Amino acid sequence: MEVSSRKPATRSPDGAQSVSRVATVLKLLAEHRDPGLRFVDVARLCGLEQPTAHRMLKALEREEMVARDPVTRRYRLGPLVFELGIAAAADFNLVEVCRPSLQRLAEATGDTAFLFIRRGHDAVCIDRIQGHYPIQTPVVTVGSRQPLGVNAGGLAILQALPDEEVAGVEDAVAARLGAYGEFDALDLRVAVAESRKRGYAAIGEKAVPGVTAIGLPVRNTNGVPAAALTIAATSNRMTVKRQQEILPALQQEVLTVQRLLYR
Repeated sequence: MEVSSRKPATRSPDGAQSVSRVATVLKLLAEHRDPGLRFVDVARLCGLEQPTAHRMLKALEREEMVARDPVTRRYRLGPLVFELGIAAAADFNLVEVCRPSLQRLAEATGDTAFLFIRRGHDAVCIDRIQGHYPIQTPVVTVGSRQPLGVNAGGLAILQALPDEEVAGVEDAVAARLGAYGEFDALDLRVAVAESRKRGYAAIGEKAVPGVTAIGLPVRNTNGVPAAALTIAATSNRMTVKRQQEILPALQQEVLTVQRLLYR
């Protein structure tokens, strides 16, 4: 086996901060992939000084992790990010596994079905399928993220976590909850308790006004929530009675996904 002669990199006290900043920039560009962002926008949204943001973007461009449009001068994710995503998907393509379940849910209910995963203290939508009902609720876009507990996917994941971890998430997201109407840490705690009691997550008028959704976690072999499937409709349509009617279909698809992922 060939042994590299490269010396270990010298540790920098700013190394962790630099990695965190790069991750923040990449997530921001993923969220604003169309039409991309100017470097001044990246600096403002990331809370960076403009010279710092400029140096970081130039370094990422050299590594092909971001690309700059020569006409608009806006930055987007680069080809290396795509290649890394393909490499990761080869081992664990959650979207591919869950897509048939989302399609069946959308067809059976007529409403929009979503797939969420956890990223830190947020729930990120990574896929969605619209149903055939005339009024759809596709406001939550693929790639968008919200604090755990604000939408049905995040609430389904949150209520499946141990109490200590739930408390940590509640503390971490408390300052951000005010952006979702009259919703605070106490409301989030109540939503978790109610979801556990009824056996599924249900929340409305928070992530998107006028929309209510239900969700269930997809658990791995250790019982840890790895993702969540949800169904969303207008609040007038998603009554408690209808929640109970469509819940069996959601439960069946969660079981199907778990068997495919963890058989």
